[in-house]
Amino acid sequence: MATIKPFLLVLLFSIFSRISSSKTHHPLDPLTREELSLVQLIVKKSYPPRSSPVFHYVALDEPEKHDVLSWLAKPEPEPLPRRAQAILRVHKQTHELVVDLKARKVVSKHVHRGPGFPSLTLEEQTAANDLPLTYGPFLRSAAKRGIDVSQVVCSVFTVGWFAEEKQFIGKRVVKIQCFSKKDTVSVYLLPVEGLTIVVDLDEMRIVEYKDREVAPMPRAEGTEYRLSKLPLPHGPRINDTYHRTFFHACRWMNWEFHVSFDARPGLVISMARIYDPDQKAFRSVMYRGHISELFVPYQDPTEDYYYKTFFDSGEFGFGVSAVSLVPNGDCPSHAVYMDAFYAGPDGTPVHVPNVFCIFERHAGEVMWRHTELAIPHVTVKSRPEVSLVVRMIVTVGNYDHVIDWEFKPSGSIKTQVGLTGILEVKAANYTHADQAAASEEAHGTYLAEHTIGLYHDHFLTYYLDIDVDGATNSFVKKNLVPRRNTNTGHHRTPRKSYWTVLGVGPTELVIENPNKKTKPGNPHGYRLIPGPVIHPLLAPDDGPQIRGSFTNYNIWVTPYNKTERYAGGKYVDQSQGEDGLAVWTRRNRKIENEDIVMWHVIGFHHVPCQEDFPMMPTLSGGFELRPTNFFERSAVLKAVPPPPMKADGCGVVEP
Repeated sequence: MATIKPFLLVLLFSIFSRISSSKTHHPLDPLTREELSLVQLIVKKSYPPRSSPVFHYVALDEPEKHDVLSWLAKPEPEPLPRRAQAILRVHKQTHELVVDLKARKVVSKHVHRGPGFPSLTLEEQTAANDLPLTYGPFLRSAAKRGIDVSQVVCSVFTVGWFAEEKQFIGKRVVKIQCFSKKDTVSVYLLPVEGLTIVVDLDEMRIVEYKDREVAPMPRAEGTEYRLSKLPLPHGPRINDTYHRTFFHACRWMNWEFHVSFDARPGLVISMARIYDPDQKAFRSVMYRGHISELFVPYQDPTEDYYYKTFFDSGEFGFGVSAVSLVPNGDCPSHAVYMDAFYAGPDGTPVHVPNVFCIFERHAGEVMWRHTELAIPHVTVKSRPEVSLVVRMIVTVGNYDHVIDWEFKPSGSIKTQVGLTGILEVKAANYTHADQAAASEEAHGTYLAEHTIGLYHDHFLTYYLDIDVDGATNSFVKKNLVPRRNTNTGHHRTPRKSYWTVLGVGPTELVIENPNKKTKPGNPHGYRLIPGPVIHPLLAPDDGPQIRGSFTNYNIWVTPYNKTERYAGGKYVDQSQGEDGLAVWTRRNRKIENEDIVMWHVIGFHHVPCQEDFPMMPTLSGGFELRPTNFFERSAVLKAVPPPPMKADGCGVVEP
């Protein structure tokens, strides 16, 4: 790893030499390029030569949790067996395989028979997008609209599931929407309306085509966002130096944790532990955390848009859709970077450079401070807030998602997701906002001539395997309740009311270890400070809401099960709600004093506005996991203040 700038040396960021050894894998390390190539070889040898299996998902088949924890407790552990799980399409069937990398053989093979399909590959999306451009009926439709086909790009959209639609049941189909790129790079802002294009992915051909109506095209004017085409803004230039690392286990300040990559959730944080100076040991906080699913239902019931109810992680893959981060743009100049690999459709490893960045955040916040007014000459103590951030950015279609995990010396873990990119818009025969407001067919905000920004929601579900001082935990809800003072007790008081804490109500949400307590007797815990909470507005019997029923509540708690990680189920594309978080919770399994998982759903109702056009300013939301009676005293008192930082190139300009 390259030398880190001097002001970072005080706040330590290091890589475990034991774990980063090329001979000893951390048991949760993602599959390497060499291991992915080995999986490709083993799997292809297990099928006849002309089977042509298509790889949709390959990832580490993680060891059992108790084996990982036992490995961590040993000073010189032997490597745990490395296995891979793979999901393939072979002869229009979905195959699930487990591969033993040491034995170099397939140890398990299963054919999925139920509803749902694996996530789409980038290559089949590209192939499907190209079909309309040489399809005669589409060429005639384009000519009828006066559109030059050389200025057209198309994009794949999953079709969802609606019980009343029977035509394509059991078929891997998608819908294609096309856009004009004439005079703009914001292609999503210039949709070609009035067409229905359905593609069978297994046969890679158009199986349905309708040209229903010719709608006016939105204008390209005002959709430019490239810096080279806009007036140059004022501001300092930053050099392009940056650092790179390929390791996965990190230690910083009083934290240590593991960073991993998975083709489905993308960024995975695991084995998060914090050092307790009183106990002189690292203590467990979280075994695994990641985004489980992102549900984005659009609120337009018309034929062109009703099916747009996307499950971005399960249908497209956050890892596959992760982009290479741009130094000094996506991440600050002092960030370090990590690369990743995933399996392409033929099993060949695909390299994603700079998929994660890790950096210290100096945001000018105060970690703690106090002024002793009662002491002569006034004693003032203050510490600036410094935290460590792990970042990934995912681009799915028109939306970009900035995903952060932030670790604080206080013991808190904060998450944040930033939504940016380009709005989903539709063309409409309106020339003023009043016309759209008076229409029942708008289903969005009038933004520009013939352009409607569609109403939609974002529901992000986080998987949080919290292990507070061990795996055996309980979930506790506490409510702050006002009480009328009746002057009970030994003393009278003029107070009319006060508040206390009862063990009911959802105000305080805590994962506790009932078997570990502080010296005063409080159980060790971590409190959830929830993120933005919204409630689904779709009808409960609507197909998209049946599939997205994990959004019915913002907090779920389930017993740990290695196979239960994705809120929408294992196979999300065209699923029917037969699998997933809402189904698992009906089993009424024991969650008290057990190894439990908390799922937190945060969300946004997005009503587009003028400021979102043509490029959306980042809209952010997140939550915090905060220690609650976890330490005997404040964890921040021993935090070392960083050295003063100078903002080069800044100063006071005399008038």
